[in-house]
Amino acid sequence: MAPARTSSAAAPKLGLRERKKIRTRRAIRQAAYRLFAEQGYDATPVDQIAEAAEVSPSTVFRYFPTKEDIVLADEYDSLIEEELRGRPPGEPPVRAVREALCSALERMYEEDFAEIDQRVRLVLGVPAVRARLAEHNAVTGRMLTRVLSERTGRPEDDLELRVVTAAMLGCLNEALFHWAEHGMRGDVGEQVGRALAVLERGLTL
Repeated sequence: MAPARTSSAAAPKLGLRERKKIRTRRAIRQAAYRLFAEQGYDATPVDQIAEAAEVSPSTVFRYFPTKEDIVLADEYDSLIEEELRGRPPGEPPVRAVREALCSALERMYEEDFAEIDQRVRLVLGVPAVRARLAEHNAVTGRMLTRVLSERTGRPEDDLELRVVTAAMLGCLNEALFHWAEHGMRGDVGEQVGRALAVLERGLTL
């Protein structure tokens, strides 16, 4: 069953200021990825990214507190949340997250395949980026915990809820790493679904 989606007509219209912020974020990210591809992550200073994006270095840091955040920060949590909220209310939590993630990944890769491809390679190849990933995972984890708390009626600080959420994020990361380490062949959504199925069946082998 496909998840329900909010129609574009029903979605709130972004104001001029918010649209400008999104354009600036994208310009910085696109400039950074282009430079990373041309000369490498470590050889690309933030002031060079700022120049390529036609903004000041202080503007870069206003949108991305660290250079690693340029790689890791995105707008995908809201997409995942939208997909998860569209799942049937009685669906088991792990299955709901599995279906939501697979659907969100399909949409993400249709729109931003080249950028996501490069991001995964940077996470794998740059220790500083991989180290920063934990903080971004924590933000996604809080979102998943909040939505699953609403779906299950458990409080957000429930230990079992937090354990399940952390385990699902671990499945997501390992599936992405496995996919990247094997040449990014095949359907990444299928890899994520397979990883979460292991959790859903009770971590049996």
